[in-house]
Amino acid sequence: MKLYAQRLGKGFPVIILHGLYGSGDNWLTIARSLSDRVEVFLVDQRNHGRSPHSGQHNYQVLADDLVELMDDNHLKQAVILGHSMGGKAAMWFAAQHPDRVTRLIIADIGPGTYPDNPSETSHSSFHRSVLESMLAIDFASASGLGDIDRQLGERLPGKRLRQFLLKNIEKNEDAGFNWRLNVPALLNNIDNLSAGLESFLEAGRVINEVPVLFIRGENSDFIREPDREMIHRLFPESRLVTIKNAGHWLHAEQPDVFISIVKGFLKGIYS
Repeated sequence: MKLYAQRLGKGFPVIILHGLYGSGDNWLTIARSLSDRVEVFLVDQRNHGRSPHSGQHNYQVLADDLVELMDDNHLKQAVILGHSMGGKAAMWFAAQHPDRVTRLIIADIGPGTYPDNPSETSHSSFHRSVLESMLAIDFASASGLGDIDRQLGERLPGKRLRQFLLKNIEKNEDAGFNWRLNVPALLNNIDNLSAGLESFLEAGRVINEVPVLFIRGENSDFIREPDREMIHRLFPESRLVTIKNAGHWLHAEQPDVFISIVKGFLKGIYS
């Protein structure tokens, strides 16, 4: 699939992969801070942002999309930075194409399969309820974002989550509104996004060819204790850094700290 990507700066390529419900635009602040030293590709993954829609959505096709993106832009290697869903896609890609990854940065996601536990907001049951809430919006009765937010609020009380979702609203040619996300496809495939990399471990695949950095938020539970064990088994040369006073959206909550950590990890590749 031909993905939409913005390009900023010049130098060694750094590809940023956003998380579920996100887009490359969410990472503009980070990209601008890095673009004085590297060339940043801000990617909209399939079914998100300005990229095409598809009925398929799993980590294999996301990794395949990344191969196509790199081939189309004549990139033999790149630094891959992925957050949440984008982090899982980045790990999947690195496990299959380690020769094309110079450094790997994973933001607040572990490599393991997440159980479908309704009490844990990172898992498919929660995202299913979010996507169902998005599908339930009556755009015909909405005169603006305030109306859409009020409808979402009937099902989703978290204001921050709603504000994030509303970034995916676009105006139609008839002045109405719609979701830019392919909400039905994401809902149909949501269980795929809980998948982990256990199969690579079972096949004896250990990724020690490239430096790997995991960054987690202190207030997030997306990297749990079992994940730390699997991280070290799958990525024996990796290290884990925790950002204080940050949750899952650590790059938005503590951007200066996040940027400082990433720049420190990228030293040595600058042109």
